[in-house]
Amino acid sequence: MGEGGAPSRRRRLEGPTLVLATHNEGKLREVAELLAPWGLEVVSAGSLGLPEPAETETSFLGNAGIKAVAAARASGLPALADDSGFSVAALDGAPGVYTADWAETPSGRDYAMAMAKVEKLARHSSDKRAWFSCALVLAWPDGHVEGFLGEAHGEWIWPPRGTNGFGYDPMFVPHGHAETFGEMTPAAKHAISHRAGAFRLLSKACLPAR
Repeated sequence: MGEGGAPSRRRRLEGPTLVLATHNEGKLREVAELLAPWGLEVVSAGSLGLPEPAETETSFLGNAGIKAVAAARASGLPALADDSGFSVAALDGAPGVYTADWAETPSGRDYAMAMAKVEKLARHSSDKRAWFSCALVLAWPDGHVEGFLGEAHGEWIWPPRGTNGFGYDPMFVPHGHAETFGEMTPAAKHAISHRAGAFRLLSKACLPAR
């Protein structure tokens, strides 16, 4: 599986229903909005009661592949998985694939705490570069997978700004913009986000013609 792969091996998505391999409502909303023009029925792995597999890979594409394959096999339907993360140059790319882990607490994920941790560790560096990465993997019950990677580059800021989006969005200002992802409208963010970049590649290769 790779970002591109040989065009001759691409598989188009057929059928009206797609499982989104997530238990995260924020991701469900964003991906469902991106898929809306294709008229696909999107159901989440959480709503189907599917377990969350252990993410044991060290790359976004690897972890997305684990989730997509597990959901497709368990549901008998094509499944799309997203694995995304926030990286800071001054922290050698951390939190990266451990983005969600930095927010874990005994009572659930606390992204305000996670953002504060990033600021504490990176505050003394003059290098403010940061980026979001998103891997999208589409898997079928027979094990066939297609994978795509998108990125959005910019800088991290402190204090965080905005209540839109989710995760680390309030501390990230993309290049060429003054607003954080947390301040942007969903439509504005979708136009330039890492997830939108990966989705453009996926839609061109695997979604049916509109």
